[in-house]
Amino acid sequence: MGSELIYRGHDETQPLPDSYSPKHDKPLLSMTRPIQYMLREQRLVCVLIGIAIATVFFSILPSKTTPYGGSRSGSGYPFDTMTQHENALSRVEEYQHRAAYHRVLDSGAAKVPLGLKRKGLRIVVTGGAGFVGSHLVDRLIQRGDSVIVVDNFFTGRKENVMHHFGNPRFELIRHDVVEPILLEVDQIYHLACPASPVHYKFNPVKTIKTNVVGTLNMLGLAKRVGARFLLTSTSEVYGDPLQHPQVETYWGNVNPIGVRSCYDEGKRTAETLTMDYHRGAGVEVRIARIFNTYGPRMCIDDGRVVSNFVAQALRKEPMTVYGDGKQTRSFQYVSDLVEGLMRLMGGEHVGPFNIGNPGEFTMLELAQVVKDSIDPNAKIEFRPNTEDDPHKRKPDITRAKELLGWEPKVSLRNGLPLMVTDFRQRIFGDQKEGSSITTTAAS
Repeated sequence: MGSELIYRGHDETQPLPDSYSPKHDKPLLSMTRPIQYMLREQRLVCVLIGIAIATVFFSILPSKTTPYGGSRSGSGYPFDTMTQHENALSRVEEYQHRAAYHRVLDSGAAKVPLGLKRKGLRIVVTGGAGFVGSHLVDRLIQRGDSVIVVDNFFTGRKENVMHHFGNPRFELIRHDVVEPILLEVDQIYHLACPASPVHYKFNPVKTIKTNVVGTLNMLGLAKRVGARFLLTSTSEVYGDPLQHPQVETYWGNVNPIGVRSCYDEGKRTAETLTMDYHRGAGVEVRIARIFNTYGPRMCIDDGRVVSNFVAQALRKEPMTVYGDGKQTRSFQYVSDLVEGLMRLMGGEHVGPFNIGNPGEFTMLELAQVVKDSIDPNAKIEFRPNTEDDPHKRKPDITRAKELLGWEPKVSLRNGLPLMVTDFRQRIFGDQKEGSSITTTAAS
C-alpha cells in the first residue's frame, strides 16, 4: 500500500534556504535608549551634581608636594625635574632674603622691633669639635643660629662642645666628610682637616683625601640645597714665600712633593674646586686663608709652636726651637679669627682673604713672651730645622680691612695668658677637662 506525502503548509511558495533576505531597518530606538535611561529617575541631575561637587573640591584643595620637591601625583621625569629646580630656586631666594636681613641687623643699620626675634640660620660646621670650629660654634649658638657639627674626632674632642649638649639648636654628628652626607642648611663652614704638622703628616693620604674629596662632598651639598659655602684655607698655600708680607694675589712657592705637600697642595686644590663650583655651578662661596692661630682648646701636643712652648714651659721642660729661631710667624687669637670668618660669610665678597694678625714675631721673641707669662727661668733648646719650614710668614690684611671691616683686636701678650690658663687646667687637672674658657679679651 503506497503512502502519499501531503503538504499541509500555506499555499505560498517558500523561499529557498540559501537565498538572501535583508532585515527590516530598526527604528531610532537604539539612539534614544541611552537618553531615556539618563532621563529616567533623574539620573542626569545626579551626574551634574556630582561633577559640580568634584570641581569645587579640587579647586579648593591645595596641591601637595613631597618634602624634597617632587609631586606626589605622577613621577614623569620632566615634571619632577622642573619641580625640583623650582624648589631649589625658592631655597636660594629664601636664603638670600634671610642673609640680607641678617647683614642689616649685624651692620647696626636697623634695629629689631621690640618683641620681634631674629630668625636664626641653619648652619653646618665641619670639624666643629676642633679648636677653631668649637669657638665658631659658640659664637653661632650665641647669635641664635641652629648649628649641626660634623666631625670624625680625629683631632676634635667632644669636650670642646659638651656644654651645648641639651641645647635644641645644637646637633652633633660623628661623620667623616670623605663620605657624602645629606643635610638641609643655609650655610656651610668647611673646617674639617687636620691643621698641625704632627697630625697631617701622620696619614698624608688621608689628609689630601679630606682636602679634596671632603671639599667636593661639601660643595656638592651646597649646590644641592642652595647653601653658601665657606672654605677655611691656610697661609700654607703660600709655601715658603718669596714675597713679604703675603698678599692674596701672590701665587706662592710650594714644594709639590715635600712632606708638607699633602696639606699645602691639598688646600690649594680645595681652593681650585671651590672656585670651579662658583664659576661653573653658581654656588655662593667664600675663601679664608687662615694664618697661625692660638687660644684655649688647642691640642696640647700638636706640634705647633705656641702650644709646644706653653706646654713645655708649664711642665718645666726646655722650650724647643727649631733652626736658629729667627724664622718669623704672625699669631692671632682665636676670637679674632672667628669674627673674621663670620664677617666673610655674611659679606658679599668671595675672596680669598688673609685672616691673620700682621704682628710679626721671631721664634725667639715668642719664646720670651711665653717665659714672661709662665716661667722667667724657662730654658730654650735648639734643634735642627724641619723640612720645608717657611722662613717668614706675615699676612697683608688690607683687603680684609677695606672690604670686611675686620682687623684683629687681641694682642699676643693679652691673649696668651688665657691660653695658658686653659693649658694649665688640662695638664694639671685643676678643673674638669674641657671646661669652658672665655675666648674674648680686651686689646
